Amino acid sequence: MSDTSETMPDTDDSQVMSESSRKLVTLAVMLSAIMVLLDMTIANVALPHMMGALGVTSDQVTWVLTSYSMAEAIFIPLASFLALKFGVRNLLLISVSGFMISSALCGQADSIAEMVTFRVMQGAFGASVIPLSQSIMVQIYPANQRGKAMALFSVGVLLGPILGPTLGGIITENMNWRWIFYVNLPIGAICLTLIYTFVKLGGKGKPKIDWPIVIAMTIGIGLLQMVLDRGNQESWFESNTILFSAIISAIAIIFFVARSFITKSEIAPVWLLHDRNLAMSCLVMAGFSMGMFGITQLQPMMLEQLLNYPVETTGFAMAPRGLASAIVLLAMARYMDKIDARLLIAVGLSLNALGTYLMTQYSLEIDIYWILLPSIIQGAGMGLVFAPLSQLAYTTLSPKDTIGGAVVFNLCRTIGGSFGISIVNTYFSRIQQQEWNQLGGSLSLSNPVLQNAAQMQGTSITDPTFLGQLQNMLQQQSTLTAFVYTFGFLLISYLCLIPLLALFKTKPKIETQ
Repeated sequence: MSDTSETMPDTDDSQVMSESSRKLVTLAVMLSAIMVLLDMTIANVALPHMMGALGVTSDQVTWVLTSYSMAEAIFIPLASFLALKFGVRNLLLISVSGFMISSALCGQADSIAEMVTFRVMQGAFGASVIPLSQSIMVQIYPANQRGKAMALFSVGVLLGPILGPTLGGIITENMNWRWIFYVNLPIGAICLTLIYTFVKLGGKGKPKIDWPIVIAMTIGIGLLQMVLDRGNQESWFESNTILFSAIISAIAIIFFVARSFITKSEIAPVWLLHDRNLAMSCLVMAGFSMGMFGITQLQPMMLEQLLNYPVETTGFAMAPRGLASAIVLLAMARYMDKIDARLLIAVGLSLNALGTYLMTQYSLEIDIYWILLPSIIQGAGMGLVFAPLSQLAYTTLSPKDTIGGAVVFNLCRTIGGSFGISIVNTYFSRIQQQEWNQLGGSLSLSNPVLQNAAQMQGTSITDPTFLGQLQNMLQQQSTLTAFVYTFGFLLISYLCLIPLLALFKTKPKIETQ
């Protein structure tokens, strides 16, 4: 076990830091978090444009997304070890600088090999930013303002991935897809200036590298992320690559988790899950991320493929979810420490369930109102889940474990989101095929309804034009039904999380400081 006696500063930074400095540090870490999280989704809408520029197929170009998520998932668990090695402030400066450089390299990439390499670098450098930012917020705010701190931090965490497609669509349509990466340079420069000037946390220690954990974690989490990202495209376990990757990943993850509990290593400190509040927070966050990322994956598909919305319009239609989250978080920030966090989370999950229920009522005739209303309700619910859940995660953790707790919490968020996207894509595609077969099975040349429909159009049932219309209707109805059923599945997942709130420990009374 490593010497962690130097992991925290000798003084309480929440006490000695002035209010103006605290606000500037908050701005620095929020802006850094938004920049990194935007890149999770900002490239989604630009993939068709990249295909031509990089000379790749639609299947190959998805590695632009997969490589980033794999690198992020692998390097998030290393954040606590690297913070001890270099110090919190130094690691944050290194991470933001590296993210800027790799973003610039992504912008000038001319081949898929270059793009994937630079996206791996981007994900690796950006991985530490989120847990570091969250732990800094915990450390610079006094205990009786921790709910407020998590509310402010959550604005960035929720806005980033939700507004990514919106910003990506605007930039791609009006400028060039390469600018979705170049935009990180001025933002990163502002972040570096603020971090260098106002973040004073040290936290250097004397960590020991545990190579068996590093190797097992890299193989296990990396392959798991690859399996989740590529599984549906490869027909899951019908592919030997996916099957063997899943088996190796499971073995490696079991080994690294078991060794973490035995050695109490700073690398991927999953042993901190012995703390019940952190463990339950991670479980609920993973489940919530499954629903949140599943919804944000499905809705653009529905708007563009089924309702024929342009890319830019789709981006704007997605924006109210993030804006509603930000408004609720900012409005509730001052009350976060005065209301039971479990109650806020229950209300937030209920709002997400309500918004998702409204989406199960969709038809091909819905107008923009039916797109925006559920999104706004869900956005409000997201704000009431993420901040109180982050607050509960640290309630019973000791100060020296805040970075490790943030690492585990954000790893669960990342992997939960990957599971959500994979489950949603698989469930949707299978329901769509099932509905196609079921609806199509009732269509035959002897069907009197079809014969009457053809006669009303003044044509025959065997006319190619009529058959084309029939096939289009079949595709639309089977796709719509698949969307509705998948939204119903996500609705149930939200409701299943609510009973878990009873397992949290009661928040201890905080003395006013």
